[in-house]
Amino acid sequence: MSPLPATVGVDVGGTTVKVGVLAGGRLVDTAERPTPRDPDVLSGTLAELVLPRVSRHDATAVGVVVPGVVDEHRGVGVLSATLGWRDAPLRALFTERLGIPVALGHDVRAAALAELGPSAPSAPQDAAFVALGTGLSAALVLDGRIRAAGGLAGELGHCDVGHGQLCPCGATGCLEVLASGAGMARRLQQRTGEPVVGAEDVARRAAAGDAAARAVWDDAVDALSHGLAWLVGIAAPEVVVVGGGVAAAGAQLLEPLSERLDQRLSFHRRPVLRAARWGADAARVGAALLAQERT
Repeated sequence: MSPLPATVGVDVGGTTVKVGVLAGGRLVDTAERPTPRDPDVLSGTLAELVLPRVSRHDATAVGVVVPGVVDEHRGVGVLSATLGWRDAPLRALFTERLGIPVALGHDVRAAALAELGPSAPSAPQDAAFVALGTGLSAALVLDGRIRAAGGLAGELGHCDVGHGQLCPCGATGCLEVLASGAGMARRLQQRTGEPVVGAEDVARRAAAGDAAARAVWDDAVDALSHGLAWLVGIAAPEVVVVGGGVAAAGAQLLEPLSERLDQRLSFHRRPVLRAARWGADAARVGAALLAQERT
């Protein structure tokens, strides 16, 4: 069997655009840029990042994955609370600017494809991928298939976990407010009045014994265990893969999260919790896999 052609994967995150080339099962030639909020400006950034890599690696297609509600069939970014767009014709815009086939997808479902799809070392029939980044979302694998539901499935970050605070989406009580990277950083900065550089900074200060950071971290873990308990009760996943920047904390996150989730469950299937094997690269790897599948 001849090897699959190289494809370019782009992960448009709430903070950073990440690009890389998937070739021979490896992610190579990676780069990052700050994410522009305007789709037209974003298309220019993609051209600067993608086109030289297409040329260098003789890539045949590009996959671009974005946050929020994504209609993959129409190629439209329906809603991104993080980046502020509504009904943006992203696939058409990117295809015109890049001049090569573009597969548009959802960032977390793409990460689930990389971590739990057919190319993964083991592919459970029922699983979930939970991304803890600037925002918070999930992708569901049910009976071996990633569930999209018109782009609306998996919005775990906007489930009400009972804290009553306002979320940028307009609702109150959203899990994302407490357990996303941006949410944790914002809450610690509000408590201390000091600059906080992302969830990694919260994790570092918490590990060093800072009381305010430990309180924010503890609230996040507890809220996340609440959200995962809902997920387990509804979908009964065998495995929950945790990815995104917050997951870089490793055991500092996964050990207390597993313990608290276990305390919330009774008769339910207890899923194996593990960190993403692709780490923070899962979404751009998944984007490149989408390009291989669809173009």
